[in-house]
Order: sequence, then structure tokens, then C-alpha cells
Amino acid sequence: MFFSSRSIWAWIWSETFWLPENVSWADLEHPPPGVEYPRVEHIACALPLALAMFLLRIFFERFLAKPCARILHIHAGVCRQAQPNAILERVYLSKTYPDTRELEKLSKQMDWDIMKIQRWFRKRRNQDKPSTEKKFCESMWRFTFYLLIFIFSLSHLLVSPWMWDLKQCWFNYPFQPLTSGQFYHYIVELAFYWSLMFSQFTDIKRKDFSVMLVHHVATIILITFSYTNNMLRAGTLVMCVHDVSDIFLEAGKLANYAKYQRLCDGLFVMFSVTFFLTRLIIYPFWIVHSVLFESWRIIGPYRSWWLFSGLLLVLQALHIIWFYVIAGIAVKAISRGKVSKDDRSDVESSSDTS
Repeated sequence: MFFSSRSIWAWIWSETFWLPENVSWADLEHPPPGVEYPRVEHIACALPLALAMFLLRIFFERFLAKPCARILHIHAGVCRQAQPNAILERVYLSKTYPDTRELEKLSKQMDWDIMKIQRWFRKRRNQDKPSTEKKFCESMWRFTFYLLIFIFSLSHLLVSPWMWDLKQCWFNYPFQPLTSGQFYHYIVELAFYWSLMFSQFTDIKRKDFSVMLVHHVATIILITFSYTNNMLRAGTLVMCVHDVSDIFLEAGKLANYAKYQRLCDGLFVMFSVTFFLTRLIIYPFWIVHSVLFESWRIIGPYRSWWLFSGLLLVLQALHIIWFYVIAGIAVKAISRGKVSKDDRSDVESSSDTS
């Protein structure tokens, strides 16, 4: 069956899916004088801004973060190089962690001791690991963004009545005026997460890569959908709650890379407490509760409401997974007496001297 582009577009933006009963796109296209509602085309601004943000990050890391790293005596460093070996290199490109059978086969083929082969692979893996300077620059960029966007979000949320009474998020919905604070908050956050999607495959690979990828996709979909059907009041609250704990996370990493251990430990405690309060208390019992129950009573559920609610619950599931990881790091830190490293960094140490 042939579908025209017009029919596909109409199916994607079906009013019966996106909007409450008896509300049409035409109703939102013609707001009262002096009032503006969110429009789908606004979202397109985020893509060129994401590219600009990606380029800004390159400039920031090179001309601001790197000098800061050197002031703190954090250098790129040069790891011990594995001696060139065509046979081992060919195996390494297909499998960085060869199993026992492959090690024994290589040992016979090359007449090398298995321990010597293991040391070669360990050194070769470490050649591909990011330097502390690179990790510092990456964290400094994220810390700066989260701090600035959190300050900006508070500047417009503190004077918004719906921050103090969440039922205000749903009164007269979806005919709620778009404020300049909401617009810039949404577009900048969306551009940032799109830029993370661009850099996800070039940034430092961490143990929770797959979870973070799901998080970025869910966040982009949530921001886009909530802007499209004007759930901006609840959406700005969700973004603000998520940003605050990330400030302490990235600040703690910076302190760790600079070897300020006491500061790192203190920031980790602040991060853990803030994460628990914002993402396991405020987010589910304040914001998600309002979406699931107060909006149900005031405007009633409709099709995209189910999608929006489902994505919020996906984020909550990710919060629980991350807090499990955080709790594990905390237990290790207590047993060791310090937060020894960024546990999300897949950095392999070696005591080999040969």
C-alpha cells in the first residue's frame, strides 16, 4: 500500500495521539494576542545548536580545561608501550581479552610464556585508555554545563507558581503560555543531549555505556515530546531535578583527577545524598506522582500521556540501577577509607615493570 508523505506526517502528528480530547493543533496555532504556545518547528533549533555546542566543547577543553589541568599538575602522560608484534596485534584487534585457550595457542605459536603474553595485552589495552588529562577536560565541560543550566533553571522556576504547587502544571492544559525561560531551558538542554549523542562514541567508554545510551535516547524523546504537547511546566522541573546531582558528580571527578582526596570524598558524599533526595525521593514522589495522579484528575489520560508517563518510569528504573552502583562504590569507599577512583571509568592498572 502506498502512503504519501502528507499521510505519514499526519499519522505521526495525529491530534488524537498527542493532544487531550477536543483539542486540535489549530487551537494551539492561534493563541491569544501577546501569548505564544510551543510549536514543533521550535525543536529544529536544537540541532544546529547541538553542533555549535559540540564545537564549543572542543574549544573549551582545549583552551580552558587543559590549562586548568596543567595548573593542577594533571598531564596527559605516556603509558608504557607494548612492543610491536604483528601476531598479537591481529588477535588484539579481534579480541582485547583473549581466553585461556587462545593464550595457550599463542604461547605455543610464539614460544612465549603465557604471563608475558598477558602482560603484552595489558600494556596494549592501556595504550587505548584515555589519559587523566582527557578525563579531567571531559568532566570539567560537563560540570560547567550542569552548573550553569541549573542556575538558569532556578532563576525562572523559583518565580513560577507551579514549582510550589504542582497542580498548576495541569490547570488550563494545554493552553499554557510559553515563557522565554522555558524556551531557552528546553532548547539548550535538548541541544546538550544531542551533542552527547554525537560524542557518545568518541568520549571515554565507561562501564555503563549502554545504560547511558538508553538514558540519552529517553531524555531526548522526553524533552521533544513534552515540548511538542506543551508539558513544559513538568518538563522543566524534571530537568532541574536531574541536573543538580550531576554537578556534584562531575566536581567529585575533577577533585579525584587532581588528587584532592578529602575534597573528592566530601563531594562524593554530597553527590550520593543529592542523588538520593532528588532522583529517588523528589522525582518519583513529587513530579512523577503529579504526572500520574494529579494530571489524571485534572485533564484525564490520553494517548501521549501514557507515553510520557512510561518514559518517566523508564528514567526512574535507570535511577534505581545507578543508585545500586553508587551504593556499591560507597561500600567500597567505606572499607578502603576513601573513594579510590571514578568507578565508571574502565581504567586498567598494571603493576608490571617489564
